[in-house]
Amino acid sequence: MPVQAIPVPRFHSLAPHTNLTPKAFLAIPYRCFKRHTQYNPAGIVILIMKIRLLFIIILALSDLHSQAQTRTVENRPYTDLRPFHFGVLVGTHFQDIEFQNIGQQTITGTEGTTTEQLITCDQDRWDAGFTVGVLGELRIDKHFAFRVAPAMYFGNRHLTFHHLADPQNNGTPTEQHQDMKTAYISSALHLIYGAERLNNYRPYIIAGLNPMINLSGSSDNYLKLKRYDCYFEIGIGCDFYLPFFKLRPELKFSYSLMDALDKTHSSRLKDKNMLAYSNSVNKAHTKIIALTFYFE
Repeated sequence: MPVQAIPVPRFHSLAPHTNLTPKAFLAIPYRCFKRHTQYNPAGIVILIMKIRLLFIIILALSDLHSQAQTRTVENRPYTDLRPFHFGVLVGTHFQDIEFQNIGQQTITGTEGTTTEQLITCDQDRWDAGFTVGVLGELRIDKHFAFRVAPAMYFGNRHLTFHHLADPQNNGTPTEQHQDMKTAYISSALHLIYGAERLNNYRPYIIAGLNPMINLSGSSDNYLKLKRYDCYFEIGIGCDFYLPFFKLRPELKFSYSLMDALDKTHSSRLKDKNMLAYSNSVNKAHTKIIALTFYFE
């Protein structure tokens, strides 16, 4: 008996239909192709160009994926298997400080007179400092390690005091400045979590504590920091396995867990005209952003 042709429904749009049959669904690509070329002679050329562009994009993505999976010769393949190793570190950092100003204050002069003072203090710029030290790292397992990194931080904080109750002739507040030079001895204690090594790269994150001893501070300055401080630190980095050593650039953020301001400093000032500036702040938290290079 003769084979009957199955009629293909004509679709005027690609909008979903409630009575769409499987055969009609399979006919959609053909209808799309026909609509693309039926009324425009150049439609088939445009469609072929779109297909070629899609094909090129798929090939490019496949090539990127294959390159990410390609294994190369690894430098120092057993360096992370050492139970303990040493290294050195150098870097730069920026020191910041966050003050809590007390606002308006009453100052009693040497003659017994009282005056109202309003002085604010803040750090108006970041000066780059220098970091140098050594490290010792203990391997815990495949991903975790514990690092001790004694180091020295040399830096500066430039402070500006604004005397709002004593304006100049042009109306701007009177300003006083202080360079708070610092020299810290630290001994950072970090827990390191490293990802899987890919060829000669390995990203990681760190977190830990960094107790510091402040070796600087003059009795003639407006403000002075305490001798001891402790920082919470968190950072990211990446191991670069070079032929002769491992280079580890690391970006780290440190925030003081203590009030670093020496509140007894004002009582030791010889120049009593500095009291208004010294007493204008009642709390200070120090912060450090450090970029460090470890050579292991």
